[in-house]
Amino acid sequence: MALVLAAALGGGAAVGAAVGPIETDDEDHAANPSPPAVSGIEDDAMPGGVLTSQAGYTLEADDHRMDGGAGVPFRFRITSPDGSVVREFEPRHERDLHLIVVGDDLGSYAHLHPSQSGDGSWTAELPALAPGGYRAFADFAVAGGPELTLGVDVAVPGTFAPAPLPEASATSAVDGYAVELAGAPAPGSAAQVTLTVTRDGEPVDDLEPYLGAFGHLVAVRSGDLAYLHVHPLGREPQPEGRGGPAVRFIVEVPSPGDYRLFFDFARGGEPHSAAFTVHVPPDAQAAVDAADHGEGH
Repeated sequence: MALVLAAALGGGAAVGAAVGPIETDDEDHAANPSPPAVSGIEDDAMPGGVLTSQAGYTLEADDHRMDGGAGVPFRFRITSPDGSVVREFEPRHERDLHLIVVGDDLGSYAHLHPSQSGDGSWTAELPALAPGGYRAFADFAVAGGPELTLGVDVAVPGTFAPAPLPEASATSAVDGYAVELAGAPAPGSAAQVTLTVTRDGEPVDDLEPYLGAFGHLVAVRSGDLAYLHVHPLGREPQPEGRGGPAVRFIVEVPSPGDYRLFFDFARGGEPHSAAFTVHVPPDAQAAVDAADHGEGH
């Protein structure tokens, strides 16, 4: 099974040339159809999660201002081109819909799984959120329709001091685990990246399947918060269905820029999320172009 992050990100901060998520695997996901133009811009030229509406489908939230306390319900629905609430979805990665919430400064992240009511609306209990702006991404596939990632902005009132994007680093510590990132994405070229999990210096080889995989990777581009979502390259399970310590992905980012990667994994029945900042420099594009033209040989 090979799942490939292939977002054709453009150079603009607000308008790129991306679609997301794009995946290639044994589940035979359908590609996003070409949606109608909006305000003179083709929807399929927009990064995943930047649009609230795409292909006639809309993410509607009950409220865009939220209390920051833990457990506050976030209610929303997906409406169809005829205005009705969508009730039927195609399960993807063991859920009908995934909700990802990130801070505008990419300093916070939550991967949630809302519950659906009989009227088709969804409710997720949010984690504690500091004052500031957030983007909520709904990642889903309509039954008999397109796969989409729609985004909506949410604000928690209060004094907000945005933090700078964390420096790029190949290591991340979370809940007593150390996660190492190996591999460097380059524009226009599929690159393998590997996330290796250790604890107290020892490799963790008993990662558990989480949502049908041994790890999930969400990438968000700094600036416009374009959303990308991939899953591991192969499972390579250990005995008794365990995985690890390494989880591999194929990543393609066709434009230079800063990205925040969020790696979800599970062990002992508990999910964990490690975060990384990845800087793709402009000269990475030159290196790819040189390789494509056989230069330097």
